[in-house]
Amino acid sequence: MNREYENKKLEHTSFTACYKAPALRLTQHRQSPPNTSEITVPNETNQQPTTSPILFLGKKNDEYCNKALKFIQKNFENTTYYLSKWGDPLPEDIGWWDGDYIISYLSRWIIPEYLIKKAKKAAINFHPASPAYPGIGCNNFALYENASEYGVTCHYMHKNVDTGNIIAVKRFPILPTDDVASLLSRTYDFQLTLFYEIIGKIIKGEYLPITTEKWERKPFSRKEFNELCKITPEMDNMEIKKRIRATDYIQFKPTIIIGDYTFELKK
Repeated sequence: MNREYENKKLEHTSFTACYKAPALRLTQHRQSPPNTSEITVPNETNQQPTTSPILFLGKKNDEYCNKALKFIQKNFENTTYYLSKWGDPLPEDIGWWDGDYIISYLSRWIIPEYLIKKAKKAAINFHPASPAYPGIGCNNFALYENASEYGVTCHYMHKNVDTGNIIAVKRFPILPTDDVASLLSRTYDFQLTLFYEIIGKIIKGEYLPITTEKWERKPFSRKEFNELCKITPEMDNMEIKKRIRATDYIQFKPTIIIGDYTFELKK
């Protein structure tokens, strides 16, 4: 999947602040938003941890990623994991890993093909958007397009980001009152629920399916996302409101371009 302002105001993501930090290594339904504190997950008491070697790649200092990692560690006795922030290089020693499954959950890395091929059984990613929104800034583009529906996707990883065969999708409505923060919050709830379901299948030794779902477009690029974050004097009020709704998130703001000057929106 799987929606940076790295010293430049036009390069930001709606998911988290972007600064370089060292990687940390320690060795198809519509429904109401789930309450992740009440989710019943498999294998809490009656089953021993499986021996399949797992490589878990996730996001540093994220509560949802921490829940997913804790679940993996409880159910797989041979777990290697790396957590990162935007801009972190892929750890050099990751190439030594060899095992059955690679699981990418909100990871900030684009996983190279050589590493994907090291997974003997499957390399899967949990993308925080439906197949209609592959690539970067997925929730931002959904809000900008005034989409009525959004979702989360689990798919097999491919050398090209967000193009692999789709395993499962969960969908839910986008509300007229939604902004970036509220849509992300529900997205992460559904994503964690889907994660428990798919990893539960692995724990039980079930084969992961391939659905008939297809990615609906080419993945959004960083360049397209940066353009979405720009407001110019030529835009009418409706266009400006659409862009503000789609890109205004905590400390991240759309930028206003006037001549050779760039201004950050303030409320």
